[in-house]
Amino acid sequence: MIKLLKKGMTTVLCAAILLTSAAGLSGCGSSDGKDAGGKKELTFQIWDVAQKEGMEALASAYTEENPDVTIEVQVTSWDEYWTKLEAAAEGNQLPDIFWMHTNELLKYADNGILADVTDLYDDESKTYYEDKFSDVSIDNTKGSDGNMYGVPKDKDTIGLVYNKEMFDAAGVAYPDENWTWDDLVAASEKINAATGKYGYMAYADDQIGYWNFVYQAGGYILNEDKTEGGFTNPATVKAMEFYIGLQQNEWCPDQNYFAETSPGTAFFSEQGAMYYEGCWNLKSLMENNPEMVGKWDVAVLPKCPDPVSGDGRASISNGLCYATAAKGENLETAKDFLKFLGSEEGQKIQGESGAAIPAYIGLEDTWVKVFDAFDYKLAVQKYIDMFEYGIQSVNSASRPVWKSKVSDELLKIYSGESTIDEGLQNMQDAVDQAIAAE
Repeated sequence: MIKLLKKGMTTVLCAAILLTSAAGLSGCGSSDGKDAGGKKELTFQIWDVAQKEGMEALASAYTEENPDVTIEVQVTSWDEYWTKLEAAAEGNQLPDIFWMHTNELLKYADNGILADVTDLYDDESKTYYEDKFSDVSIDNTKGSDGNMYGVPKDKDTIGLVYNKEMFDAAGVAYPDENWTWDDLVAASEKINAATGKYGYMAYADDQIGYWNFVYQAGGYILNEDKTEGGFTNPATVKAMEFYIGLQQNEWCPDQNYFAETSPGTAFFSEQGAMYYEGCWNLKSLMENNPEMVGKWDVAVLPKCPDPVSGDGRASISNGLCYATAAKGENLETAKDFLKFLGSEEGQKIQGESGAAIPAYIGLEDTWVKVFDAFDYKLAVQKYIDMFEYGIQSVNSASRPVWKSKVSDELLKIYSGESTIDEGLQNMQDAVDQAIAAE
């Protein structure tokens, strides 16, 4: 397996590979990169079938301008994607182009697997990235050395999804920008009393869950220079006590419920009135739940009413990037396609497909306008509004080490196996120990 190595150490990858593990993720090392017609044949790997059409539109636009190239978009599931990608990396069989997530980027970048694309646009402008993308989008592509190992693809925020019919039944006004945590609780109580349904469904997730509350309260998961965790910070403790405490109410399902039923499933089966959702899922949710037309909408996240610091607003913001292998056989062609993907034209095509909000500054409306085609309009602009106070999704080289440990400790608190103080201290120790071992 690819191991996290200390900075400066030489990357050593296994020479052997189980070809069955890498099936569907073949590319740079599998052939001479030419098809029978003599064209350069590239593979483009993604994990979201809902975005396949958008990625194919990008591939078609590029190949129309470059008729000597063909690009095949391949889709696999999220879990299989990373298993196969790692196996493919070990055998130098990576696809020519592939999505990279912040959860995994440092592992691949710091081990020399990804091509450095810091200078990709230097022929156009030495400050292309800074001029076209936000600091968060740029940081989402950086390795530990500060260089860029991917071209920004998209950006996102987290919003509050709510059932309008349940609010109407309880006589509660819809959420707006003035809502606070207190309003979230009060609405949940009234909706549960009036309908017997769950109110806000607070599940043990990080990006679409408690991280938002932590930063709204003025806390943090990692400090700014990523040298220590923040789980024992007073503001973090305040947020965690509130968030975990929501489960003590009859209107909030417990984590045993969520082990069987996701908040989204519960919401669209009309068992609950509210949950947090990422903007990347909105289009598929509308398409896959036609019976809910007109019944639901989205709002900005409620703010902390009494933050330890700050104004109480935050929404975790993440984003993917497009990457290619450092030693890919079709490296120059792959880089040229990457350059197109990060261009205004490429980013506009992605936005107009509804696949995701373009990372490119100023093209957010291309995604917003996609929703005009539906029978009813979601307030998707709310997701754009929250970029003003977006917080970069938490990441560090050691996160793959401490992520599962933190999640396990959180579940122990929920189950009563640990107190909040004990659990948060254990989370702090897990993060700090992993950082120290980097």
